[in-house]
Amino acid sequence: MKRSVVEQTMMTKIYLIRHGETEDADSRRYKGHIDVPLSENGIEQVKRLARHLGRKSGSGPVSGELQAVYCSDLSRARKSAEIIAAPFGLKPVITDGLKERNFGVWEGMSFDEIKEKWPDAFKAWAENPLQYSPLEGESTLAVRDRAIKAFHEIVSRHDGEQIALVAHGGINRVILCELLGIPLENIFRIEQDFSALNVIELWDYPVIRHMNFVA
Repeated sequence: MKRSVVEQTMMTKIYLIRHGETEDADSRRYKGHIDVPLSENGIEQVKRLARHLGRKSGSGPVSGELQAVYCSDLSRARKSAEIIAAPFGLKPVITDGLKERNFGVWEGMSFDEIKEKWPDAFKAWAENPLQYSPLEGESTLAVRDRAIKAFHEIVSRHDGEQIALVAHGGINRVILCELLGIPLENIFRIEQDFSALNVIELWDYPVIRHMNFVA
């Protein structure tokens, strides 16, 4: 029987990271599965985080070496993961379960455009993202199921190690809610800025040491 993430024999540390800023980030659009590249600022954000992660002082949110880096296949996460992995001589492992939510017909649209065209649907989604989903998009439960499955599979390979998962705002929120026991209706109460770092320790139960830290 597969062990749960709280049944590790040694403490496992996970650096859960959101990718850096993307091009056209100011317009507040649902990117979803659209493959939008990092902006120049986004690249610099992740480079700062990589320098922070590469410190070996043993102080602050990070200490020691990374043993593995995982990421989604979208270029904004993949490029961020490559920058994070480079100081440790690692190559990121592409993991489908870490891919951002599919936003259906809302993909590529700005929040204002969606609110103008589908005001009731957007309001319902914003108020209860568990009960309602983006039109023709992926439900929060479906995202939770695949993201947590990927999380468990990754953790099972790295008992007692330090690893990085480079994903997306939606994926990170779902994982953090699961570990903290927060109802999924409240995913939007967790902020995930571009290049945000969340530090998770898995003991007999998960401990969130840092959340939404930006280098």
